[in-house]
Amino acid sequence: MSEKKMSSSRKHHLKSLMLSIAKGLLEVEGREREEERKRYMAETCPALSLPGGMQALQELCRELHHKIDVIDEERYDLESKVGKSSKEIEDLKIKVQDLKGKFKKPALRKVRLSADQMLQALLGSKHKVSLDLRANLKQVKKEVKEEDKELRDVGDWRKNIEDKAGMDGRKKMFESEA
Repeated sequence: MSEKKMSSSRKHHLKSLMLSIAKGLLEVEGREREEERKRYMAETCPALSLPGGMQALQELCRELHHKIDVIDEERYDLESKVGKSSKEIEDLKIKVQDLKGKFKKPALRKVRLSADQMLQALLGSKHKVSLDLRANLKQVKKEVKEEDKELRDVGDWRKNIEDKAGMDGRKKMFESEA
C-alpha cells in the first residue's frame, strides 16, 4: 500500500486530457499529411493544359504513353525485386530452422501407389523395373493320393444326406447293408 489510490474523478479527468491531446495531435498530423500530398502532386503532376491543335494533342498522348511505360517498367522491376527478396527470406528461414535443429513436420496426405510406381519414384524414371510378385514364386505341383480322394468322397456329408433323404434313401441303405 505504498502507492496512493487515485480517485475515479481524477482518473476520468486525466483520461479526458489525454484524449483531447491525442485528438489535437491527430488533427495536426492529418493536416500535415494533406499538405504533403498536395505538394507531391504539384511536383509530380503539373497542371494539364490541353492544346488546341490535333498535332499538339497527339504529342501530348505520346508523352503520356511514354511516362506510363516508364512507370510500368519501374513497377515490374520493383515487383521482381520484392519476389526475389521474399524467396531469399524463405530460404533464410529454412536455414535458420535447420541450424536450430527443430523441424516442423508437414501434414502428410495419404497417397496410393502401386509397387511399380513406388520403385519408379525411388529409382527414377530412367530405370524401368516391373515388380511382378507372382513371377518370383515357385510353382508346386500337387500330387493327389488316391486314399485322400476316397476319404474326401466319403467325408462329404451333404451327398450322404441327399442320398438318404426320402424312402428311396432308406431303401438304398438296407440294400447296401445286405
